Amino acid sequence: MERYDLLYRLYGNFDADAVRDAQDFVDLLPPLGSPVALSHWQAVDDELTAKKDRIRRALSDGDRYAELAARATRDQAFTALDLYTKYGREVNALVLDVDETLRSAGQTDNEIPREVLHLLTRFHERGVPIVICTGQTLENVKGFAIQGLGNELVHSGDVSIVYEAGTGVFTPGHGSDTKRLLYETLDDSVQSVFESVRGRVIRDLPDALRGGVHLQGNEFNVTLKPNFETGSDDAEAVIDGALVYLLDLLGEALTDDPAGPDWARAYFAARDPEIRDVLDDRDALPESDTEIPEDVERTLERVTVAYYHADAAELSAVDLNKTAGVRAALDVLGVDDPFVLVMGDSKSDLDVMRWAEENDCGLAAAPEHSSPGVLDHVRETDELVFPRGDAASVLRTAYALNLLVD
Repeated sequence: MERYDLLYRLYGNFDADAVRDAQDFVDLLPPLGSPVALSHWQAVDDELTAKKDRIRRALSDGDRYAELAARATRDQAFTALDLYTKYGREVNALVLDVDETLRSAGQTDNEIPREVLHLLTRFHERGVPIVICTGQTLENVKGFAIQGLGNELVHSGDVSIVYEAGTGVFTPGHGSDTKRLLYETLDDSVQSVFESVRGRVIRDLPDALRGGVHLQGNEFNVTLKPNFETGSDDAEAVIDGALVYLLDLLGEALTDDPAGPDWARAYFAARDPEIRDVLDDRDALPESDTEIPEDVERTLERVTVAYYHADAAELSAVDLNKTAGVRAALDVLGVDDPFVLVMGDSKSDLDVMRWAEENDCGLAAAPEHSSPGVLDHVRETDELVFPRGDAASVLRTAYALNLLVD
């Protein structure tokens, strides 16, 4: 109970909010060359040092608690201590989704906030590797990672990018392991399905979808995205149509039998309620008694079609997922006994969260607008749900946890 007592004293006897505000000012608003700005920055920095010194003198292990006051709110610090009491471990890798997790179109203008970028830099300085785990292409992720975190950090050897939801892993500075193409491990039968679909997806695009969707520039997965604002009615209409089209292409790639499209539709409708609802709404749902031949079903078991409402329809391989990518990334980074913080909002992130829970190797956190399954999982584990656009709050909690671990 000593740590709880010290936290009560820290946040009860000192103005920790003022310490944290000063620290944020010093970290996030460096002087830009103006003598007046430099003088004000220096005054705040001097006051910050004085406030931290008072904490250091008053509390045992004062350095730890002065830094804690500067980095975490009272609630974040007590949550961190609860996590320490439960797990007794520090976070030794961050596994981070990007879109609608680190950044939000609605709250952060689709930019990763400076506060989040600074916290990631702080984790890096403490030797915590960062795994960026996203459905985006490698080139897109590399661009904003270097822009936000800096070329030196991204190429430090402690950052890995799991791209296209597990198609490949890019970890600069690791020689022959710098880029692992996980799709090369797939059977020829699965690869041939993707080659067929990819070769036809734009060429045979129905008139109703032309001008409404585009093919994302993936290395392996086949992803159709809307040419309209994500979440809009127009985007919903074309993505619903793209889902049916993609299922039909898959069915035709599996077999020469004209029933192939119905088999693909029936298979995924039985396994994904969202897909079933889309097919039903478009009068494209096969008869309930549709029988799928065993050889076709075996191949269908190796692929997956994902539907993201008003955002994307995607064909990917079951063996290529964010969990496989994260495991490969941690292997390259040399994290042999992981205890990760997984942050994400979608079904693909949920797989990583479940892997972490089942193997007792991490925590899960999610924004409040995440898919229902993600929110259920996070609330049932450690309740690390954060407001849209406020990933920094959970990162501060994890940073506080690491400060509390001996």
